[in-house]
Amino acid sequence: MTKQRIGLYPGTFDPVTKGHYDIIKRAGKLVDKLVVGVAVNIGKGPFFSMEERVEMVREEIGPLMPGATEFEVKPFSNLLMHFAMEIGAVMIIRGLRAVSDFEYEFQMVGMNARLNAEIETVFLMASDNHQFIASRLVKEIAMLGGDINPFVSPRVAERMRARVAALKANGDA
Repeated sequence: MTKQRIGLYPGTFDPVTKGHYDIIKRAGKLVDKLVVGVAVNIGKGPFFSMEERVEMVREEIGPLMPGATEFEVKPFSNLLMHFAMEIGAVMIIRGLRAVSDFEYEFQMVGMNARLNAEIETVFLMASDNHQFIASRLVKEIAMLGGDINPFVSPRVAERMRARVAALKANGDA
């Protein structure tokens, strides 16, 4: 029996965008099981709680199941390489939108390889219609009352509109 190839696609997914979904679909073709790791990353000032982000990702990847690839969504708050080892990942999947993404990711690959050289990092270029989508920009557009529908699913857009309304009602926006 061959060992199951487990891939890990980590991120904050705050919110999960159509670009993330595209990478998840495509990464699923490379592995037997794809774990979407939702990171705590308090430094980024999350718009949604960890539980909300995990739930949103699960809702978004629901249409991908069942299939040849098994999908799982798991939160994590430890070092990426430690989490990858915990779940038995043989590769980390990263999406790249632009050259600036590559420079950051290149540094991370070097550090991660020092922590565990057995886990490969695989880069997937963002599809041309998703290259400009960034969660940070989607949040900004939502906060300023812009149309986020081209960038996120209808479910996520509704959650974002509700969050923005709640923040404005509380005077936090």
